Amino acid sequence: MLKRKENKKSKPVIDVRTPAEFLGGNVAGSINIPLNEIQLRLNEIKRMPQPIVLCCASGNRSGQATAFLRNMGIECENGGSWMELNLMMSNSRP
Repeated sequence: MLKRKENKKSKPVIDVRTPAEFLGGNVAGSINIPLNEIQLRLNEIKRMPQPIVLCCASGNRSGQATAFLRNMGIECENGGSWMELNLMMSNSRP
């Protein structure tokens, strides 16, 4: 999980929830790649600046995605709940 004092603003954020969930609210600037598409979009993810932060509703799906991406050699971290991540990112802005 992310630590509160880390600068998350410069890290890309991937939200692994479904498109419907993502449309219901999301971290500003995040990219929606549903968990079931992570493997299919691996090349796209590899081209993103690293480390990458992953989030979902509770941290469970983003944890699964984080484990998979780390096994593929991608530097990433589980940001947990998108709502908590959004709040942390808002609080870290000057």
